[in-house]
Amino acid sequence: MKLHYYPETDSLYIELKAEPSVDSQEIADNVVVDFGDDGSVVGIDIDQASKKLDLESLEAVNFPKILTTHR
Repeated sequence: MKLHYYPETDSLYIELKAEPSVDSQEIADNVVVDFGDDGSVVGIDIDQASKKLDLESLEAVNFPKILTTHR
């Protein structure tokens, strides 16, 4: 899973699977879920993210592997 923040559009994309989306559905105002070929969720796009989320902190809880940071 990867988190992508785009400051120029204030959008946060949560990539759940590294595969292309074939369909999308808006599930709430400015929140779009992307679906893969098999119908599984591959990503979530949140527009106006800084107004909806606390982007200053990110906490990972109870993950089975050690997390690494990529820049």
